[in-house]
Amino acid sequence: MVNSESFPRLTNADIVAARGLRNPVDPWRPYHSLVERECSAYGEVENVATIFLTNRECPWKCLMCDLWKNTTQSTVPLGAIPAQIEFALNELPKASSVKLYNSGNFFDRNAVPEVDRGRIAELIREFRTVIVENHPKLCGPEIGRFQDLIGTQLEVAMGLETSDPATLARLNKQMTIDDFAGACKILRQLGVQIRAFVLLRPPGVSEGDGIQQAIESVRFAFDQGVSCCAVIPTRSGNGILDRLEQSNWFKSPTLSSLEAVMDCTVAWQRGRVFADLWDIERFSEGESNVAERVHRLETMNLTQQWIQPTW
Repeated sequence: MVNSESFPRLTNADIVAARGLRNPVDPWRPYHSLVERECSAYGEVENVATIFLTNRECPWKCLMCDLWKNTTQSTVPLGAIPAQIEFALNELPKASSVKLYNSGNFFDRNAVPEVDRGRIAELIREFRTVIVENHPKLCGPEIGRFQDLIGTQLEVAMGLETSDPATLARLNKQMTIDDFAGACKILRQLGVQIRAFVLLRPPGVSEGDGIQQAIESVRFAFDQGVSCCAVIPTRSGNGILDRLEQSNWFKSPTLSSLEAVMDCTVAWQRGRVFADLWDIERFSEGESNVAERVHRLETMNLTQQWIQPTW
């Protein structure tokens, strides 16, 4: 399985047609929230409140995305997003920073109504860092205005996915690496910190090429002023990836590949690199010493120091 011009050209309609059903959601409640430990930009391990907001689906239909499962098909009522945040913060333990992840783009006004930003700011300005998700094509001056409104450090997380132009084009993300670089320039000028999501072994890529593409994508992100990269093993389960898997155009990466990317990029000490360990067991089938290896990655996530394997 390698990069090839014969990879099927998939449209929005193809991707949507392969989907299953959405999960039932309440527009007045986040669909999930938790507190997780993370190494901060200040080099400290801190508690981060992560709130998964319920709102309208992202307008981009990316090939690898499964976040549509917990979204609505129309804009949520005014006041719903602040109500979700307030509900979650009242339920969660105390944290230093907060992630407002909304399965799409925080600055999409059809997802998070602009009129709600004032109340949102009131709820989150106590946090040291506020992290939101956004598409590179939706990065503009209003992000700086929001940072002024909250009065604290804003961090925008964007999906780079891959710096390989041909692979990126196949993902239906409808952006180029130049679009990503341009968004980073805007955010840097606004004094906004940047986080990037990098995919490990996206569709149409071999295991070896997947490792190298992920490493080069982290390098590209750091070159654009990104301060933090999350490396995400590409997962089936969204419908279209399952079909590509059946036709041998996609296969999930292995735990070994995630280790290889982390071993290389953490050693650079150019910025924080996190291995996404959610549901990591599915990438470890048939491998040995899984518990010890996952613990090593967890420790590297928290310390941002390379650790010698002991097995």
